[in-house]
Amino acid sequence: MGARSWLLIALAACVGIALGIGGFTFTYAKGYAYLTNDPAACANCHVMHEQYDGWMKSSHHSVATCNDCHTPPGLVGKYATKASNGFWHSFYFTTGNFHEPIQIRPGNRVVTEQACRKCHSEMVEALEAPHGAEETSCLRCHNSVGHPEGKGQSAQR
Repeated sequence: MGARSWLLIALAACVGIALGIGGFTFTYAKGYAYLTNDPAACANCHVMHEQYDGWMKSSHHSVATCNDCHTPPGLVGKYATKASNGFWHSFYFTTGNFHEPIQIRPGNRVVTEQACRKCHSEMVEALEAPHGAEETSCLRCHNSVGHPEGKGQSAQR
């Protein structure tokens, strides 16, 4: 066999190993659950148990799931955000390089802020219009809605 054949075999082996490890990890970590709208999927990772338990006790439990507040509307935006978050959550969890309690990243904070404004648009307009105010932050005062007091609401990475 020539050098080119060996290179192709090595490349195929590397791709096969990567797909095998990725597939095993996806199955072991219940990655398929993250494709659903089930909030229990968010508690697959031990650092999210406190947030999940807080959501179960919150006023939003009966009207919103994790995706309603933490992913943008629309199929592409939702799954692009889920893919990005899934990758980084897996990376930080695997490397052990995460802050505990878990903290929301700035981009995800924007998504959550937009979700608050969408669901509570009448209230937001009523608060901002009389003051001619610049946009205020819902999360500045209501950072524990849906989760334990202030948990996970600081900016991260």
